Amino acid sequence: MDYKDYYKTLGVERNASEEDIRKAYRKLAMQYHPDRNPNDKQAEERFKEINEAYQVLNDPKKRSHYDRLGSDYSTWQQRGAPGDFNWDQYGGGFPGGVRVEYGDLDDLFGGAGGFSDFFRTIFGQSAGAGTGTRTRTRQQPQGYQQELEITLDEAFKGTTRVLESDGKQKQVRIPAGVRTGSKVRVAGVGPNGLDLYLIVDVKEDPRFERRGNDLHTTATVDVFTAILGGEADVETLSGKVKLNIPAGTQPEQVFRLAGRGMPSLKNKDEKGDLYVRLKVQIPKYLSAKQRELLEEASRLKF
Repeated sequence: MDYKDYYKTLGVERNASEEDIRKAYRKLAMQYHPDRNPNDKQAEERFKEINEAYQVLNDPKKRSHYDRLGSDYSTWQQRGAPGDFNWDQYGGGFPGGVRVEYGDLDDLFGGAGGFSDFFRTIFGQSAGAGTGTRTRTRQQPQGYQQELEITLDEAFKGTTRVLESDGKQKQVRIPAGVRTGSKVRVAGVGPNGLDLYLIVDVKEDPRFERRGNDLHTTATVDVFTAILGGEADVETLSGKVKLNIPAGTQPEQVFRLAGRGMPSLKNKDEKGDLYVRLKVQIPKYLSAKQRELLEEASRLKF
């Protein structure tokens, strides 16, 4: 059995970050997706290899186990590859004497040969193979995976995408509240009639930081508004609102706008909150009159 270099398959370095791996997978999956390469067996096989590599490198536990194997395999090669490499010590996927067996792995890709012998040896073997305690884990066929990038605004409101399969178009609804990593199942539109799972990737928005269903942003007021009180314009995903600024507000003070965050994926009527951190802008230049008044105010005791 040959060793499979999943990093080479995705064209990334061994120390690649999760984001680098995700970007490389997304680019290659789009290039070799069967819908873009109809009746192209080579593209289909390449797509399977890309998916297999991503299944491993996108999972921290699988990746860690695979990296240990890769290190030992490299050492074995450097010693001149004496004898046969002992694959059995890595079979079953994870240390601790428990052998995890994946049921219907090939069904993920529509028939025998979907996953390589290498993958099945390292991350799951057929019944009766190897030693150790066996835990039978049946996984239902999941079909193909494809990443889908959407904006934060689309995640807030929900959106649609049009997929094309076998010359037919299908509109897919992406519900409000999804986040990066959410899966949207589209039945029967993958190759061979398999289901397609859209893995959502929500692009970062420079205006907001998302923490669960809460959003965090900033607003800026001048020093006079902070001292005397007033209003600040705050941008939300549903439009601008006025935030009341009490007199004596301090720089970096945080205000909570209830219900102005992201909708809950389970209940769209429930929303998180929007937290606004106030920035106070100090003027660089003052008129003579402003300076005179401020100097006079500075002589007064608070």
